[in-house]
Amino acid sequence: MSGRVFVAMSGGVDSSVAAAILADRGEDVVGVWMRLVTAGSGADAPRCCGTDEAGDDARRAAAALGIPFYALDYADVFAERVVDRFVAAYAAGETPNPCVACNQNVKFEALLRDVVGKFAGERLATGHYARVVTDADGGRRLLRARDSAKDQSYALYGLGQRELARIELPIGELHDKAETRAIAARFGLPTATKAESMDICFVPDDYRDLVRERAPAVFVPGPVERRDGTVVGTHPGIGALTVGQRSGVGVATGERLYVLRLEPERGAAIVGTREEIATTTYELADVRFVGGAPPASPFETSVVLRYRGIPLAGSVEVHGSEATLELATPALVAPGQAAVFYDGDEVLGGGVVRPLRAGGARGA
Repeated sequence: MSGRVFVAMSGGVDSSVAAAILADRGEDVVGVWMRLVTAGSGADAPRCCGTDEAGDDARRAAAALGIPFYALDYADVFAERVVDRFVAAYAAGETPNPCVACNQNVKFEALLRDVVGKFAGERLATGHYARVVTDADGGRRLLRARDSAKDQSYALYGLGQRELARIELPIGELHDKAETRAIAARFGLPTATKAESMDICFVPDDYRDLVRERAPAVFVPGPVERRDGTVVGTHPGIGALTVGQRSGVGVATGERLYVLRLEPERGAAIVGTREEIATTTYELADVRFVGGAPPASPFETSVVLRYRGIPLAGSVEVHGSEATLELATPALVAPGQAAVFYDGDEVLGGGVVRPLRAGGARGA
């Protein structure tokens, strides 16, 4: 392929190697880095790809490759579209996935629009472990990475044909992390031995500290109830709980009780046994499909309900931007998590799990 390709360089080894592979191929490569958090924000610098420390690592990697490098400031966008929504979701009794939100609402959208589109670029490359392939008819498909242990296709399900037509994922074909680090060492990249970043990179220790700081009202103790309304304990605050949680709920009945539902409007947590709360039916919102249109509805699929979760058999019936997921076996997943549909290694699409309403129905 020809034309300029911008590489989103996070300051880690994966994106550095993506840039190295493309540069070695003779591509016209330009490195770009996004500041996502500001100094003094409390983010853990070694873990977060958006701190100034990470930017320095990305700049050094670009220098080692001899490619141009630009730093961009998206801290305000990240705060609004990822951090604020993260806090609001927990305050509403949901368990969001910030990596999915960041990919959908910040990284790919902003870089394709503001960088590739405005500076004579043809493509955007990243260090995600996933693959993009082109069909005979020119359509693009999103596949799992060769390295199943590092696969990140789950977090990319929101990408459609418009984005995939301009995206390249060079390290998706690598077989393991050792191969990635070996390539980094061969090119003399300073990130070759750098530790990996972690989930929820913008909080230093416990995400609850961030939620407590921004939404203190959801850390007021409240009743823990069974489904029939019987009070069996007192919880430390809705913000400290997630659906499916068992320990730290504030119940000592001798039974194994899990959080079934959170009701922030009255500060209550509803608990039940695993048999009571694991379900086969989930309602999904904001459903998207990589190909643009869904398969004939309903369709059979393999669904992943949490990042690097075990694929489960199920069927999906689509209703516009919403869908009903029916699993072959009961499962427990928190509202706010993504349900991603696969056909073998191919990502078909996905949606966001809705909260469980009083009475046991899932929905808005």
